Amino acid sequence: MTDNLGPTRRVAIIEDDPNLLDHFIAIVTDMVDLDLAGVASSVADARKLFRLKPDLFLVDIGLPDGSGLDLVPEIKEAAGGKVLIVTSFGDRQTVVGAIRAGADGYLLKDSSVQEITDGIEVTLDGGSPVSATAAVYLLERLRNDDALVEAAEAGEDVELKEREVELLNLFARGLTYKEAASAMGIAPLTINNYVKSIYGKLAVHSRSEAVYEALKTGQLKL
Repeated sequence: MTDNLGPTRRVAIIEDDPNLLDHFIAIVTDMVDLDLAGVASSVADARKLFRLKPDLFLVDIGLPDGSGLDLVPEIKEAAGGKVLIVTSFGDRQTVVGAIRAGADGYLLKDSSVQEITDGIEVTLDGGSPVSATAAVYLLERLRNDDALVEAAEAGEDVELKEREVELLNLFARGLTYKEAASAMGIAPLTINNYVKSIYGKLAVHSRSEAVYEALKTGQLKL
């Protein structure tokens, strides 16, 4: 942030349901360090937001003129922003497809206001928030993806620190970033630093992947 004066990060919302759009607008505008960059209700209108270069796009999948998943790689290339999928689709194919497309996080629309708020903050800070249902499918993908397993086995064995293992234990129990920070008696910013360190050591991009990889290598025992 810059001197903590006013909004410093900008969010665009892509959602075709008017009631949900209003709901997400209210969440974003209630967050003191964010600014609403713009909204769109279709793929075509969403592309018009690229030039505004928002820091984060909240993207629905089921849009009237196409799939929000098609926008993910376009956003990455043309706008350079992060993408948090917020959708009602929680099936295996859609979840895995979103992550493969490059989405930074995946939340379901029935998530609480606090979960969505946390998801926005975590994504902007470089994390990968994933709803519990989606996390199950990502774990299945990891277990069955021989290429990922071979890459992990061939990589450098980097040991996690005690506090990093403690944090992963909390994540495995379903705690959010803020809840984990409170449980560990540290600031949320410190949690973010731990997460970045864990992701780098384990070569992963989400909490669920980190928990699975730490379990697989024996560094985490539940």
